[in-house]
Amino acid sequence: MSVLIELGDDRGAPLDERQAPAPVSPGWRVAALVAVCALLGGAAPAARPTPLVGLTVPPRATVLGAGPLLLVVDPDPSPPTLSAYDAAAPDGPPRWRVTVPPAAGWFAEAAGDLLLLVERDQVSGARATTARSMRTGQPVWRRPERVYAAGDAAVAVSEVRSAAEPGRRVEGTVHGVDQATGATRWSIPLPSTAVLRPLPGRVLLVQDDGLTRLFDARDGTERGRGRLPPADYGPDNPQVVGAHLVLRHPDGDAVALTGYDLPGLVPRWQVPAQPGELTLRPCQGLICGQDEQGRWAIDAGTGVRAWTWPAGARWRTVPGPRGVTETLVVLGMAADGGRPLVATVERDGRRVFAVLPAGLTDCRRVDAGLICRDTSARVTFWPLDAR
Repeated sequence: MSVLIELGDDRGAPLDERQAPAPVSPGWRVAALVAVCALLGGAAPAARPTPLVGLTVPPRATVLGAGPLLLVVDPDPSPPTLSAYDAAAPDGPPRWRVTVPPAAGWFAEAAGDLLLLVERDQVSGARATTARSMRTGQPVWRRPERVYAAGDAAVAVSEVRSAAEPGRRVEGTVHGVDQATGATRWSIPLPSTAVLRPLPGRVLLVQDDGLTRLFDARDGTERGRGRLPPADYGPDNPQVVGAHLVLRHPDGDAVALTGYDLPGLVPRWQVPAQPGELTLRPCQGLICGQDEQGRWAIDAGTGVRAWTWPAGARWRTVPGPRGVTETLVVLGMAADGGRPLVATVERDGRRVFAVLPAGLTDCRRVDAGLICRDTSARVTFWPLDAR
């Protein structure tokens, strides 16, 4: 069975094993470099980064990332064990190892000095969350809900059960959680299902009828409200960058992006969007979009395009921790099918980063780098700060 690597709510497509590159001889090929330059608009790639020694994980283990930690959950034997490694040095001994309750799956998120470890059941619903010390792995508190970090605060919600899209909607009551004790600090009932977006120090709630409210995550005080037009509300829609909200929604027979100011949800601009599949995500203070024609970025406050990358549609976004707004990392494949290509997408557009060796079947972002696995289930850390 393949190793599962799950590093956040960003569900970008990994390198599919059916498209895994065939083994090639060591060294660089001139043809491969020419292909890289063609795909990246003529820019030459940086030297291949030096990976740290890989960590071989058990066959049925789940690999998770949370802040500076690389976590390995081994279900065999029961009860499962959770081991924490330094993500930047996964070849060293574990920082700590503890036992955890059996579950069908896990999700991990760093929240200050706490590790929020979410247990999932067979239908992908969040069954419970245990807050553990990032330093020792020992439990601090436990709640029977999904708990999200919201900056220096935390919120607990009940997810609407869905095997296809877990976490897409929440229901019941939203609770503000004391991070030190796990106790409820405030509560907000929901009249129906809603989309919840935890933000640094804030919580955005978008109800099915479009009523949208912004709350202070520390005390539950309402800071703003408004009503959004009908849309396919979900984890990636709307998106929030700083004091601006961007919504993708139908506009007659077309599709539009509309920008709003927070906290009052005052509409400020609207631009047309391409019909069909469209994904949005924050990236370095901008909103990065990907449609069938390519990748682009807009200023969330004005809707003005910052850059366009027509060839970017052929690149896959590297999944990473929820809420990461720094550099976007994307993967492509050399024209000869030999090696995965890595590019970073920043405020001024894409930048060639590196070419990885052939044989990698999955890469995900964790802390300041990528962790990739190969066909032998070895997980290796590739630093992203190599220049």
